[in-house]
Order: sequence, then structure tokens, then C-alpha cells
Amino acid sequence: MTGPTSTPPPEDYRLLVPRDWFRVDLTLDRWRPQLKTFVDRQTAGRPLSAEARHEVWATLRNTAESGVARGALELFLRAEAQTATPATLLVSLLPTRGALNAPPKEFAAALAARRGDGADVTVVPLPAGDTVRVTTATTLDLYVRVPGSAGYLLLAFTVPLSGVKSPMGELCEAIGGSLRWV
Repeated sequence: MTGPTSTPPPEDYRLLVPRDWFRVDLTLDRWRPQLKTFVDRQTAGRPLSAEARHEVWATLRNTAESGVARGALELFLRAEAQTATPATLLVSLLPTRGALNAPPKEFAAALAARRGDGADVTVVPLPAGDTVRVTTATTLDLYVRVPGSAGYLLLAFTVPLSGVKSPMGELCEAIGGSLRWV
């Protein structure tokens, strides 16, 4: 008699992100110049003060630094308007093993208790697997369980200008639905 077989974790993931989203690879040391390139492109020729440009740079740099400290792999940026903070997608691997690797329903319950009434927490089926979906007015977090009990891949979208109940929010949902394991 053979025991249960465990699924090995995937080697990678694929995510379809529109070409007009700027990608910053946070696994490399050169992410700061990549991010600076985005900020320079977005603010070039626009009526922004030096202080406003610095504020955009500082906000995005802090987002990236915080993400890197928590296992972020990639940061995607899409300007919604010429003078606003861009929509972002931060992709992070949250490795969990053993008892810490809760099934999506249990993980959703824990997130709901921690987030309180300010967030809507549900479990939704996506092609990549059952996913914990957490939404607020301007954020959409998709926690997709990695096969092989390797943890969760977090797709953290922020849509500061139009919010998640907008065409940009629908695009974020579609990007999340495109996730595939390879």
C-alpha cells in the first residue's frame, strides 16, 4: 500500500499583465534605478513641483522597500492619471509550512478576524486554485495557495484613484485570474 502523494511545488508562475504596466524586478539589487526610471517618465513634462515628484518617488520607494522586506518578487505600476499615485501590483511569496499552511477557508477566517469590518474577505475559485480575496475601497489582495503546500502567492493591488469598483479594478481582477503555475 502506498501513502498519499504530495504535489511538488511549481517552479514558477505566469501572470498576464498589460504592456503599459511598468515592471520592477524586486529580486535584483537594481530595483531602485528601475523605479526611478518609472517616476522620471511619469513626471517628465508634467506640471508637478519638485516636492510632488519627490513625494511620488518616496511613496513608491517605501512600497517597494516594505515589499522586499516581506518577500516581494515584482512590482508593477500603471499611471491612472498624470498627477496621481499610480495603481500598483506587488507580487509576494508568503512561504508557510506545516500547521502554518492553512487551507484557504481557514486562512480567510484568520484574515477576516485580523482585518475587521473594513475589509470584505471571501474565498473564490480561480484557475490557479482556490484564492482568498480581500477587498477594501482601494485595495484588492489575492492570496493564491501555491501547490505542494509551499505557502501563498500574494497579488496585492492598490488602485488609489478610481478604487477597486472601477474599470481599473476589473482589470486587476482579470490580471489575478490570469495566474498560472508552471
